[in-house]
Amino acid sequence: MLAEYAVRESQGRRHPEPPHAYRNDFQRDRDRVIHSRAFRRLEAKTQVFTRRYSDHFRTRLTHTLEVAQISRTIAAQLGLNVDLVEALALVHDIGHPPFGHAGEKALDAVMRSQGESFDHNLHALRIVEDFELRYAEFRGLNLTFEVREGIVKHSRDYSASQYPQLAEYLLDQRPPLEAQLIDLADEIAYTAADFDDGYEARLLSLEQAVAGVTLFQRFYREVAGLYPGALEKLKFNEALKRVLNLMVTDLIENTRARIKAARISSLADVRHHSERLVAFSPEVDGERRQAKAFLYQNLYNRPALAPEKKQAETVISELFAHWMREPSSLPRNYREKLRGESPARVICDYMAGMTDNYIVEQYEKYCGRGAAARMRAD
Repeated sequence: MLAEYAVRESQGRRHPEPPHAYRNDFQRDRDRVIHSRAFRRLEAKTQVFTRRYSDHFRTRLTHTLEVAQISRTIAAQLGLNVDLVEALALVHDIGHPPFGHAGEKALDAVMRSQGESFDHNLHALRIVEDFELRYAEFRGLNLTFEVREGIVKHSRDYSASQYPQLAEYLLDQRPPLEAQLIDLADEIAYTAADFDDGYEARLLSLEQAVAGVTLFQRFYREVAGLYPGALEKLKFNEALKRVLNLMVTDLIENTRARIKAARISSLADVRHHSERLVAFSPEVDGERRQAKAFLYQNLYNRPALAPEKKQAETVISELFAHWMREPSSLPRNYREKLRGESPARVICDYMAGMTDNYIVEQYEKYCGRGAAARMRAD
């Protein structure tokens, strides 16, 4: 049963379509995302760790699946539209370029050198609106308004004056709760996952985690008392599982309390509330911030990961410069787009869609034979 403040039905699609016999609009959106090329490419895009460390760490795809699982759980407990939430979770990272956040930073840097910028949310919107070609009647996936709005607004607010092209997405209003929860479910997922993968990569030690993260320390001491003879890795897993569970539980309970305190009784109330309603309690949010700061200091910014960041910067900046000099070497369909858009934007769109492996192949092809091998050796 849906809560009174949940999204009950869609406002529609850009191109009207008849109802499906046995799937609602948001289930159809979910399935269209899953069957898209952009979604499949997430399998070969870095989350944090490349295969230099292991081939079983999270990719963009497995991370996305974890966010979807967490999001469904939260949505069900809050009486939200689980189908809409699942579609939003599955599409939320579809606009990320290769090489993880280092790749996004590098791509934004080369775009800013051309007076433009790169935003993975806005790129995701371009993917579902234009780049995916699967239907004879229209370009893109023709997703519902609510999913397109959630792609834009799930993690930040945009100003109508700065982004007039997004005016249709009610920029003066809050997104529905279904979209609001995606950003925090994402943070829960990657916080737990990055601790796990960092420990597996031996870039984080148990001693560091216990000393540096109050939340982890509390649960590890509990687990050590319950399972004194267990392997260190299993005690680590048990503590991390409890961290994840606490964050999910707190988000559910605190959001429910905030909805009640604000006397939210409709979707319109959500949209016109003074702030976003999905939030952690102050206590858990403080512990979350401490854990995030710990990961930045001890994992994301570690010298051991510098080669990946250097690779992202080198590959993206040199390939971008090549295609700016020689746009004739772009694939035919991208050369055709040069008639209506700036060369920088066309090249950015092309590069953002690439997997890690494919962009390295293109670097090898256009920036000199053996370039990728030399770069890896450096």
